Amino acid sequence: MTTSDHVVAVLTVEAAPAARQRSRWRLVLPVGLLAVPMLAFLTYFFFYPALILLLSSIQTQDSRGIIGRPFTLAHYARLINVELYARVLWTTLRISIITSALATVLAYPVALVMVKSRPIVTRIITLIVIAPLIVSVVVRGYGWQLVLQNGPKGMLNWILMTLHIIDAPISVLYTEVAVVIGSLHVFFPMMVLPLASALGKIDPNLEDAARMLGAPWWKVFLRVTLPLSMPGFVAGFTLVFSLTAGSFVIPAILGGASAIMLGNLIEQQIFVVYDWPFGAAIAVVLVGLVLAVNGVSMWLLEGRRLRRPE
Repeated sequence: MTTSDHVVAVLTVEAAPAARQRSRWRLVLPVGLLAVPMLAFLTYFFFYPALILLLSSIQTQDSRGIIGRPFTLAHYARLINVELYARVLWTTLRISIITSALATVLAYPVALVMVKSRPIVTRIITLIVIAPLIVSVVVRGYGWQLVLQNGPKGMLNWILMTLHIIDAPISVLYTEVAVVIGSLHVFFPMMVLPLASALGKIDPNLEDAARMLGAPWWKVFLRVTLPLSMPGFVAGFTLVFSLTAGSFVIPAILGGASAIMLGNLIEQQIFVVYDWPFGAAIAVVLVGLVLAVNGVSMWLLEGRRLRRPE
């Protein structure tokens, strides 16, 4: 090899990383530009209003309705210290947790059947689970109102009395039970679909090996299926909890004055009482509650991944 050929080879080797670097920048730059419209949209329509909401929650509203200084945390203290508002907060937590827990218990059998059945059965069950999503939440709320109506004319009471299960009508409508039933019906698909996706990724040989070693079905579920489906469970539980905690229509239709949730309280404070700072404080607490549940869920999943043996 001549001296000139050696110089050309060295320059080619040195230029190769630079060429790859320029190619990588050319690839990354357009991909980054694709996210600019969405970032601008979220900044203007989400982050900016959220910042205004946060600032409004620590400001004071005068007799003319003008919001400004002085800054105060009295609105948050009012939510905790006033018994009526504290009861609404605990009612929201209770209904959200109960709905999420019931959705989990009911969704596991449905998801297991969806995953382990024949394709035709899987399609039918998937259609049954997804079909309610095409119906408005308002329509479903009023449908449950007719079913749970208090008195002998309610469908549930009529069936129970016809079958001689009860002697007198029971009061279900305008209670927390009615809100749980309605929320469970509305948000049930959000639990089934993530669970079915997680269960579908489990190797069937693992469950077969556990059965061959003599484990009963319930131990196979607790020791094999449940731990491996944890990502779907956490995702579904978080979705159902978040959507239930922030729901407005179902509590308004089925809960009445006995099962008011934070979403209804925000609407009352802003559109009825016109107390914008207090309504903003309630909204911030609701968003913080949902973010806390999501954060705990992500922490649990991340900790599980870190503990998983390589």
